[in-house]
Amino acid sequence: MVNNANTAKSGFNFENFARNKALEAKGAKPPKATSTGTTIVGVIYKGGVCLGADTRATEGPIVADKNCEKIHYIAPNIYCCGAGTAADTEFTTNLISSQIELHSLATGRQPRTVTVMTMLKQMLFKYQGQIGAALVVGGFDATGSHLYTVYPHGSTDKLPYVTMGSGSLAAMSVFESQWRPDMTREEAIAIVSEAIEAGIFNDLGSGSNVDVCVIEKDSTDYLRNYRRPNERSVKERQYKYARGTTAILKESIQSLVQVTEGDAMDISL
Repeated sequence: MVNNANTAKSGFNFENFARNKALEAKGAKPPKATSTGTTIVGVIYKGGVCLGADTRATEGPIVADKNCEKIHYIAPNIYCCGAGTAADTEFTTNLISSQIELHSLATGRQPRTVTVMTMLKQMLFKYQGQIGAALVVGGFDATGSHLYTVYPHGSTDKLPYVTMGSGSLAAMSVFESQWRPDMTREEAIAIVSEAIEAGIFNDLGSGSNVDVCVIEKDSTDYLRNYRRPNERSVKERQYKYARGTTAILKESIQSLVQVTEGDAMDISL
């Protein structure tokens, strides 16, 4: 017989909300969540959709990960870029990926991008913004190529080119000045890469490398680290100084090991 009192509850648990508020009022600081900072973009071109993302994850002012993955798998023909709290984007996309696979098996059909968008917006709206996931969903299905943005509170947009994240304004400036309808695959990859680099170089929350995902009717190409604009190069100058260049003002030698008399340690094998 299963004891219901000990059965773990599914989903999010807010039982400690009142306690945490009381602790914060007394001066306690909550732990910082790892954020993806982020520049994520997407564009529709003639024959498919192209997604792009940077690879920097931040924890406050600290770069927690220089090469994280922000383009998440949903289905073979649908991928999703995530900005916001790293854990929320990761687990939200994993959950929807699982649900869409079950949906595809139940219907016997290839999943549609609008179905993924609807699942995401319903889940995020249910939690009223408590899940910090801002998403760009792109895919190619029976009705063609589609591109959506999903905001943390559940609102959505359907546009031919989109940007999200802290570097979205820099990326949007590239799209607004260079985008045109019916671009080729190569042109779409180039403009997405340039938009991500604009975010990398103009936003402190974005950085490192450029990831690109190209989704077409019969193929999906995930181009990991497609561009590396921040490769570490050889320093132009060497900063080595000869011994004695800096004067020693004070010298103190301390013994950190205390030797006491007693039986010697047995070191035989």
